[in-house]
Amino acid sequence: EVQLQASGGGLVQAGGSLRLSCAASGFTFDDYAIGWFRQAPGKEREGVSCITSAGTTYYAASVKGRFTIFRDNANNTVYLQMNSLKPEDTAVYYCAAASQTPTLAPPDYDYWGRGTQVTVSS
Repeated sequence: EVQLQASGGGLVQAGGSLRLSCAASGFTFDDYAIGWFRQAPGKEREGVSCITSAGTTYYAASVKGRFTIFRDNANNTVYLQMNSLKPEDTAVYYCAAASQTPTLAPPDYDYWGRGTQVTVSS
């Protein structure tokens, strides 16, 4: 059974940091790209960052320079380090896996996990 479990969300003040984790199982992790997405109330789900199986990273313009994605293939986990958080980063964050080289578009992804809430207070 494929599982993707996002964790690490919470409440933080603007300017603070959080590290999200995405623990994966049930598929060949090394062969998949992993992406992070977020969805705020009343808004569409948007791509935040992704990392390919080769380790190439991509970021949405809104988070570039503040967020860093990296993967630990030995532990089937991808992390999203979020620094200099802003209130507009408040959303439920999801991780997803893609078997093909992805963009930051949700339809590119095959498997999805449940989200973790990130709330940034001003």
